[in-house]
Amino acid sequence: MKIHKFNFLLLVFLAACSGKRPENLGLQNNQLSPCPDKPNCVSSYASSEQHKIEPFNLSGDKEKDLSAIKTAIQSNFENAKQIKEEENYLYYEFTSSLMRYVDDVEFYWTEGGKVHLRSASRLGHSDLGVNRERIETIRKNLK
Repeated sequence: MKIHKFNFLLLVFLAACSGKRPENLGLQNNQLSPCPDKPNCVSSYASSEQHKIEPFNLSGDKEKDLSAIKTAIQSNFENAKQIKEEENYLYYEFTSSLMRYVDDVEFYWTEGGKVHLRSASRLGHSDLGVNRERIETIRKNLK
């Protein structure tokens, strides 16, 4: 099968937009990784105004809470792919439809139903508020 040169170049370009999966994802010292020094990330562990977002405060029943997060994501985002699920941790990739940019979104359930979160773009500098908006959409759908 012969691939047209333009189509091949387009495919290579779009693949490059997804970036490489960060190696610092997951729990480290019982926390999610800090945000980089760019305005394309939000985290419930952050202290800076541009990165800080409140954690989810849910029922305290781990299975019920994590299931509710998964349902909120599945119901509202066609571009989400669950990558990892552990005892108290969820990791999703969200891919933009046009340029195929990937955002890494993590949830860490802790005792009492507090769910810490981090949502960060892999590439670029600004995300135009997409990560914060996504988390707030999930939060609304958990109520």
